[in-house]
Order: sequence, then C-alpha cells, then structure tokens
Amino acid sequence: MDIGIIIVNYKTAALTVDCLSALAAELGSVEFETIVVDNDSQDGSDSEISSAIDKHNWSKWASLVPSGKNGGFSYGNNVAIRQFLSLPEPPKYIYLLNSDTVIRPGAVQALMTFMDERPKAGIAGSRLENEDGTGRNSCFQFHNFLTECASGFSLNLVSKMLSKWVQPAVIPNASCLKDWVAGASMLIRTDVFYKAGLMDESYFLYYEEMDFCLQVQKAGWECWFVPDSRVVHFAGQSSGVNNKNIAPRRRPKYWFESRRRYFVKNFGKLHAMTADVLWLLGMLTWKLRNLIQRKESKYPPHFFMDAFANSVLFQGFEIKKTQNKLETE
Repeated sequence: MDIGIIIVNYKTAALTVDCLSALAAELGSVEFETIVVDNDSQDGSDSEISSAIDKHNWSKWASLVPSGKNGGFSYGNNVAIRQFLSLPEPPKYIYLLNSDTVIRPGAVQALMTFMDERPKAGIAGSRLENEDGTGRNSCFQFHNFLTECASGFSLNLVSKMLSKWVQPAVIPNASCLKDWVAGASMLIRTDVFYKAGLMDESYFLYYEEMDFCLQVQKAGWECWFVPDSRVVHFAGQSSGVNNKNIAPRRRPKYWFESRRRYFVKNFGKLHAMTADVLWLLGMLTWKLRNLIQRKESKYPPHFFMDAFANSVLFQGFEIKKTQNKLETE
C-alpha cells in the first residue's frame, strides 16, 4: 500500500460518498486504502456511508470506523492514523482528505510523485479550487503578531509597511515551499509521525493544520504546495464557518480557543499578548473607520466582542496539555 487515506465525516454523509466515488476512479494508478472516521455524527451518517461502500463494492479499499465521540478534526484523524501505523507494514504516506472535497483526476498521484522525488518533503498540499476551476488560497505563512496586526487594521498603509514580513495572499502557479498548507488535502510522509508526533488533539477545529505543519518543520521536514494536484473544496460544510451558501454565523468559541492555543503554545505569553493587542486595536480602528464611512462590517456577528472575550487579555495564558503521543501498539 502506497497511501493510507483518511476522511473524517461529521454529518456530511452525502459529500463523503461523493468523495469516495472520486477516489474510486484513482484505483490502479495508486495503491491505497481508505478509512472513513465518523466523528459521532448521530444523524445516520454511519449507515449511509456503510451502505454506499457495500453498494459500490468499495469494501476492498474503504472502511468505516466510529471515533466514539466528536473530538474534533485532529482527534478524528488520529484515530485512523494510529490504525494505519499499527499495521505490520504501514503505508509510506498518510493522506488527509476532507469529506467536503472531490479530487480531480491524478490529484493523489501528483502529490505522491512529488514527495517521492523529494526525501526532505514531509508534507505536500494540493491546490484547492471551486467547482468552476477558480482557485482557493490553500497555502500560507505562519500567523504571528505581525500578520495579526495587518489583519486587524486591514489598511493598505499598514500592509505596505509590513510587506517585508507579511506575505500577500496569492495562489502560486508552481510548486513551492510554504509555511503551511490546508488540511483539506494534505499528503504526509509516514516517517513524520515518528519524529513530530500526531496531530494535537487539544485543537477541536481550526489552526490544527497550521500547528501540525509548524511541528513537522521543527522536526526537520519541509512543507510544499503542489498546484499540479487539484482538489475541489466545498468549504465549511461541517462547521458552517466558511459556507457562503448560508448567512454569516457567529464565530464559534472553539475558533477563538484554537487561535489562542496556537499563539501561546508556539510563541509564548508575550508574543500571544502582543498579537491580541495589535489584532484588537486594529479591528477597533477598522470599526471606527467603517462607522464614519458608513460601510458594512466584513466580520461575523459580535466578532469584535467575542475576540476580546476570548483573548489572552481576558482568558489568560492557560491552555490544555498537548495530546499527540504516538501509540501504535
């Protein structure tokens, strides 16, 4: 087996079946097995996905595993990662694939070929795109207090002043090294887990793939963006945070908790506090400018007050202990 594919499902059974259907077309070009982890959907997803696997004779390469609880994205992936790594002959690569994706032909092969040619590459991410082929940004730089400053102020003058340190959000046309790539389509060299550990289960959702890419690079591996691998992404179907088909929702508390965890864990208290102060100050000035100019807010409902209430200024610096031990026995 070349690749162990993991799809975490949470109340997206129909999308998961479509995702599996696209994978089925890749059989023969790549040797893989797929584990669908149902994150305690409690909506009949498990039965619907199991029935589809039986109906389409996918059972030779696809199986469904219940996670036992909705522990979040990292938790669900770790359930299957541990299962793959406990095999007598683990796959060479682990491929994280969102349930709300459909791979374009050759997408998996493109990632594997790229990784095979670069022994130092620990992670490779795909170009994510809309159904019409237009790109969605899926490769980024690590967030730090400067990126939060630029994000908060949303002012061209500030962005130009910080341009040396804050990269513009562009979609590269060629493969390139990046700080982190989206976990919606992420190929990971299996050896990475033995050095960097599993994904941090203390993140429920959001920031976990950024954190994981950071830990992987600290362990000496590279992270690459590979646009030859193309994947359609229907973003935000499980959480609703980025779903453009519904009205903007209030940003969930776990989003802010993940953000605070990322900064405190990886950069320390002073950096986390600086990031929050600059972010909040920037948003406040942005709100004042909008009131004067009578423009609509770009943020979800109650975002500024939620950001303040969940910042280190209000919540402090205590975070959950990291849970990413590799236990395959």
